[in-house]
Amino acid sequence: MRPESPLPASGLPTVVIAGRPNVGKSTLFNRLTGRRNALVADMPGVTRDRKEGEALMRGRTVRMIDTAGLEEAAPETLFGRMGSSSALAVEQADVVLFCVDARAGITPADKHFAVWLRRQNRKVLLVANKAEGKSGAAAAMEAFSLGLGTPIGVSAEHGEGIADLMTEIVAALPALPPAPEPEEGEPVIEEAPRRRGKKEEKPVTFASLVSEEDDEEGVPEEFADAVFIEDEAAEPGLLRIAFVGRPNAGKSTLMNRVLGEERMITGPEPGLTRDSIAVLAKDEQGEVQLVDTAGLRRKARIDEHLEKMSTSATIEALKRAEIVVLVVDATLGLHEQDLQIARLIEREGRGCVLALNKWDAVEDRVATRQAIYDRLETSLAQMRGIEVVSFSAKTGAGVNRLLPAVRRTAEVWNSRVPTGELNRWFDMMLARHTLPLVQGRRLKLRYITQVKSRPPTFVVFGTRAEQLPEDYRRYLVNGLRETFKLNGVPIRLQLRGTTNPYANERD
Repeated sequence: MRPESPLPASGLPTVVIAGRPNVGKSTLFNRLTGRRNALVADMPGVTRDRKEGEALMRGRTVRMIDTAGLEEAAPETLFGRMGSSSALAVEQADVVLFCVDARAGITPADKHFAVWLRRQNRKVLLVANKAEGKSGAAAAMEAFSLGLGTPIGVSAEHGEGIADLMTEIVAALPALPPAPEPEEGEPVIEEAPRRRGKKEEKPVTFASLVSEEDDEEGVPEEFADAVFIEDEAAEPGLLRIAFVGRPNAGKSTLMNRVLGEERMITGPEPGLTRDSIAVLAKDEQGEVQLVDTAGLRRKARIDEHLEKMSTSATIEALKRAEIVVLVVDATLGLHEQDLQIARLIEREGRGCVLALNKWDAVEDRVATRQAIYDRLETSLAQMRGIEVVSFSAKTGAGVNRLLPAVRRTAEVWNSRVPTGELNRWFDMMLARHTLPLVQGRRLKLRYITQVKSRPPTFVVFGTRAEQLPEDYRRYLVNGLRETFKLNGVPIRLQLRGTTNPYANERD
């Protein structure tokens, strides 16, 4: 499992790693950022889209960009589009790390792109990768012939020479702007250090979850000391949105349309996107993080090791997202694989928006929409009421409705229901349908509360509550969704029975 990549903040100096294919650019990117963010395989052309991340070097935080390999190719070809994306990244760089393979020696392609880089008016550091040991260091000296200064010999795979490289990068960065002097009488506020890693889980009691204003009748005494773990409390930050779907559904084209630029490489070839690429975007309510992912095929069809890594990266991006946009090719309808992905989204507790792409190519739109709604009703009842947005990513028609739908789903995913209101609804539901008999004894459900959001999670307390039949559980979940408008998000319903203090005593 790959750790979550920090999102590059705006205003940071930019360091771009460039070079021909298979010289170890992605391995170097992972080494400098301190995370296995980029896919790495022993084959050329693994990286296609630009990958971004943060790196801390000698007290300076920089924005690192991994790029596709530089190759001479026609602009309309895949390699031509990859090269154009890499060239755009170089134009935005403060420092370029031109990476060559010390083992293979200097090739004509290295010489060609070294000449091209000298014309870009950018600060360039020459990095000779795969220079392990004494023989590798000697081979790195061959890179002097490129005319880009003294080569820095490193081994990204083994970590050799990385400390010296970081020092050289920081020395080449633009100078920090002077900090503004505080006005007289203004307190000096020091920035708190950034914390990394998972937040410590803290146990909370049931009584602490219910405020006095929230519940007029108070917490039942026998439940007040029940302990829960708030494992995913709402935290301030960017809304994380992942675009997932089958190959060639138009995820990257949609991403470009939302961003308003050709950020992702697109084309008629299926499976162009291999890694998960996170990019910042803005709407009327502020910044969001968009993540484009590789297409998900049926497990039985995944053969190659690289595709397995791409699938793993997609699933990790889905798990880290808050809202998942399931992109579907509307001309093909709702495929069983689309439903499998939606069920995965529900199991992971993410909010979901169904995006019907290529809507302009649909001939009978009324029949197509009705067929999709019918399929959702019968095959995805656990996320009933999911937002459905139809558009054409190619022309842009209707794309402006996507982010508002995502925002509405995020609001539901983060929502909480007051305990007093929840229990009045609960009494009404119990009165409407009498609790069933289990093993000849009637269950007694007494209380319900929402223990967390993200997704909305409720706990029902009562005598033998854990024996509640599945159909009655679905009845309560459907009632929660309908009454409190919890559409398009998973609902978790947990059952807690009371403990008999004499159950383990012997006569």
